[in-house]
Amino acid sequence: MDYRPKVGGDSFIRSVRRFLNGLGRRCTCRLCGRHFFRFSKFRGGWAAFSPYLHEVKWTGSDFDRFWCPFCRCHDRERHLALFFDHLGLWPTFAKAAILHIAPERGLSEMIADQCPANYVKGDLVPSREGICKIDVMQIPYADEAFDWILCNHVLEHVPDDRKALAELFRVLKPGGRAVLQTPYAEHLALTRENDSEIDSDEKRIAFYGQEDHVRLYGRDLFRRIRDAGFELTLKTHRECLSGKDPQRYGVNAAEPLFLCAKPLARGAAG
Repeated sequence: MDYRPKVGGDSFIRSVRRFLNGLGRRCTCRLCGRHFFRFSKFRGGWAAFSPYLHEVKWTGSDFDRFWCPFCRCHDRERHLALFFDHLGLWPTFAKAAILHIAPERGLSEMIADQCPANYVKGDLVPSREGICKIDVMQIPYADEAFDWILCNHVLEHVPDDRKALAELFRVLKPGGRAVLQTPYAEHLALTRENDSEIDSDEKRIAFYGQEDHVRLYGRDLFRRIRDAGFELTLKTHRECLSGKDPQRYGVNAAEPLFLCAKPLARGAAG
């Protein structure tokens, strides 16, 4: 999904606001390195979202600190970059085969700078040059084709997420790793989906978080990922990034990194 706002007739006002914002030092964008007073909100920020999402403790993007006002990256790109810094993952992309579903512009540029051997960027509806048309429920690549998969806030859009997880597992090499971020509700035990009464954009926004989301994951999300065969490790902001103020860097400290791996085949080690 491309969440970048369209610049309309008020672009001059936006430019002035951006200039003034850039005089600040309170916030820092990990991707472009700029300093400024504040990040931009998404759709009015958290205050504009439904009481239900607050009640179930929806965990995903930080809608109060969503966009960088300069490079227009969003919070989940910045958060992954910070996690990759701390965990030393950037060098693992070099000479690797990578599948990046719904690739974020800034993050994909940083990955490309690592010189992967094969970097496939795919989306169901490609919005930029260099992105292939790929349906995550039917990935057109052979088994065990990729060392890395990045699928960041995608599964909540997919009609059959179990089929998508099976496909992602299939194309990942044994020993390969995957980042499978998706929003979920901490206070919801079971995923909410296929609700016949949630039949309009307004209701999907209120109960799922966005009009093109088809479910709201509960805590059973972790079991779904493991049932697909992945080994799942949740890396928390507190564990990995305690020295990174989430307000300064514009990230949601409540969202963990979903770091997955495909087990090695029996007898492969040693």
